[in-house]
Amino acid sequence: MQRVTVTLPEALCATLDQFAQDHSYDNRSEAVRDLLRTALRGRDGDVTGDALGVLSYVYDHHTRELASRLMDHHHDHHALSVTTSHVHLDHDTCLETAILRGPAKDLQAYADGVLGQRGVMHGNLFLIPVEARQAAHEHAHGHGAHEHLHVRESF
Repeated sequence: MQRVTVTLPEALCATLDQFAQDHSYDNRSEAVRDLLRTALRGRDGDVTGDALGVLSYVYDHHTRELASRLMDHHHDHHALSVTTSHVHLDHDTCLETAILRGPAKDLQAYADGVLGQRGVMHGNLFLIPVEARQAAHEHAHGHGAHEHLHVRESF
């Protein structure tokens, strides 16, 4: 790990310290690393290769045929889906969260197809770069080779 020195105005430093305390970081460095990852992750094309994705969105389920269009989109891309969760927020709106796995470009295209639908009000795709590795070790059910996902730094 490399050491980087940054000079901050007192007010910004105090805000950073408060942020670190509010979010239970052990120190400023952990807070800054996390803030940098978040800021840099938002760049277009930042994540390439395989990824996990967390797609969350809020939509009006009364929008004409939206539920049907979303279901068709989900089924057309079923190979990307790990699991989904659906929550009724009120009589009109629902929150869905989908955990996705596959090539980052495919996850982005999938998210664009959902978030671009009329009636989807808020949404975000969070991509986590991963690589699959074969592993062989003991588990409670015995020994065997299987795949593990390892998070990789994208920058």
